[in-house]
Amino acid sequence: MEGLLASLIVGGIAGWLAGMIMKGKGLGVLMNIIVGIIGGVIGGWLFGLFGTNLGAGIVGSVITATIGAVILLWLVGKLKS
Repeated sequence: MEGLLASLIVGGIAGWLAGMIMKGKGLGVLMNIIVGIIGGVIGGWLFGLFGTNLGAGIVGSVITATIGAVILLWLVGKLKS
């Protein structure tokens, strides 16, 4: 249960940060969480390809998820235009 809660918190923070970086505002709580969790998967996969790990702590997780979420929002923006 605490793993799920941590994922939701990290996802929410990462999604909010990515929304701020890419659009200048947040996306709403639910969308922030969804984008952040998907971003965490993308970021973890990408960093895994390069053999890089930003750490297992909350800060490393938020950074990884934020980078992945920014990439996700960038890709979605490219597909929409």
